Amino acid sequence: MRRAILITGYACLLALAACVRTEKPAGAADTSAASTRLPPADVVRVSVSEVEITAGGAAEATVRLAIADGFHINANPPTFPYLIATKVEAATGEGISAGQPVYPAPVTRKFSFNDTPLAVYEGEAVEIRLPVSAGKTTRKGAHRLPAKVRVQPCNDEACFPPSTLETVIPITVK
Repeated sequence: MRRAILITGYACLLALAACVRTEKPAGAADTSAASTRLPPADVVRVSVSEVEITAGGAAEATVRLAIADGFHINANPPTFPYLIATKVEAATGEGISAGQPVYPAPVTRKFSFNDTPLAVYEGEAVEIRLPVSAGKTTRKGAHRLPAKVRVQPCNDEACFPPSTLETVIPITVK
């Protein structure tokens, strides 16, 4: 008798589990397959050119992203609030500070996982402009301003877990 009750209980749990669905927002990319595998390490590469600035002056750093063929990252701002936007953040230190990044115009692409076209960045020449300034008393010479770039690479089938790419902006104060 006890065995019959246990078997009936398990059968009810299995039936209940089959009926329960987790809903994603409309148009959300499937991340279930991607969460068990990571994209190749070089799907998104970041580089920064050296910036020259005078003490008390301002300049603009360019953070370049190179995205491998077949992949994209969400624009800033993203098409939907639940998408993870590309984001650049720079530290402040040694008399040097960074302003608000200026993100490039996105491209609009239609993907198989969404009925609505999405604003994305793709290709080898995504450039994000970052204003930087040096205080009047900033020491002349070479400085290194740490920066982080948050991205979520996706392909036409799935989005991979977000990652943070670290870089350094080389700045020479004259």
